Amino acid sequence: MHVNSHQGMNIDLSERFPHLARAPIVEAVIHWRARSESMQNQEQIKTALQSKLSDYPELLTLRTLMLTTEVGPECASQAQSAKWHGFRLTSRDGRNIAQFTRDGFVFSRISPYENWERFSSEAQRLWRVYVELAEPSEVERLGVRFINRITPVALDRLDDILINPPRSPEPLPLLIEEFLYRSLYNVPGQPYRVSVTQTTQPPNPPESDSIGLIVDIDVFADATMEPNSDSMERRLQEMRWLKNKVFFSLFIDRALEQFKERK
Repeated sequence: MHVNSHQGMNIDLSERFPHLARAPIVEAVIHWRARSESMQNQEQIKTALQSKLSDYPELLTLRTLMLTTEVGPECASQAQSAKWHGFRLTSRDGRNIAQFTRDGFVFSRISPYENWERFSSEAQRLWRVYVELAEPSEVERLGVRFINRITPVALDRLDDILINPPRSPEPLPLLIEEFLYRSLYNVPGQPYRVSVTQTTQPPNPPESDSIGLIVDIDVFADATMEPNSDSMERRLQEMRWLKNKVFFSLFIDRALEQFKERK
């Protein structure tokens, strides 16, 4: 990852990364934060979504809970109300999830993740539906997030997986039971930031009785852009490149081998 102190980081979209047929991706997300200018009529939006996205038959209403408090000279009272916020749609196979809200659009792919081309193409198809219905004036934030889970892991053998694993304070012979490590990076010369979270996941019977390792990589840009900007595709490609660059910098080569196709 080349960084020039005068020009910033060079993002090379021609670079090819190793193919991981068994990549540990449990969820991939593209998030547009773009406030709606026209999502007012709940039933009208619902009808339009059902008409345009018949391949997403499961529809769930999303609401935000509002809590108000009134304080008087003798007592205080609280009241809560739920306000319609948008809709959550799920594809027939349950793997694709789309959230159309007043604040933006979120597209998620649940494991098994197929490939970037299919994932980003479907996300942008549904984004165009959001733009048509919500009519946002601008995109305030664009993000690409990949959540990985590796299981099982032995916490005393994390150096068999991570290049920079957490360590107990020397010279104390302490055993790690759990850890949470988050870093936020600014990409020099680019409009992007990268958040990397590494943490343990406790056993979750009956699905899993072993400890897992979560590696969460979120690449995002807060710079505003037009909803139908021609540069959006390139930004997504650059975010994907950054995500890949970070991912392959975290794991030792021997650990990466387990994510490749077994012969």
